[in-house]
Amino acid sequence: MRISVSSDMDEPVARSLVEDLRRRGHDVRTHGALRPGADAQWAACSEAAARDVAEGVADQAVVCCWTGTGASIAANKVPGVRAALCTDASTADGARRWNDANVLALSLRLTSEPLLKEILDAWFAGEASQDPEDRQNVARVGRLDAARNS
Repeated sequence: MRISVSSDMDEPVARSLVEDLRRRGHDVRTHGALRPGADAQWAACSEAAARDVAEGVADQAVVCCWTGTGASIAANKVPGVRAALCTDASTADGARRWNDANVLALSLRLTSEPLLKEILDAWFAGEASQDPEDRQNVARVGRLDAARNS
């Protein structure tokens, strides 16, 4: 899978994230502080990773900032992106299942390396629900994007 990763800070957990994704066999594209010379501001690098998803350059993205909140807000401004701030494995599973989230947002402050592994395990094990109500909700979010762009 092609995954874009952004971080506004070159923190150990951000480097571990990139290493873990590569160990899992993913093709990783980096943005922000993880890429020399790139704009490391959280809004800019989160947008860049989210745009990769929206434009089909990446299948998914992981965006990181100190709290994860700014990264998720910026990513969610990109039409077609459903970013979810996940601080535990259960939230990551639910975000993939019920929200068909395609961007994972992480807090550099709260995410330890063992927790990172649990979150990634749940994220990649999760699949979008085929329940009609869940699909209707995801479709509604898509219509919100379309309305915003018209």
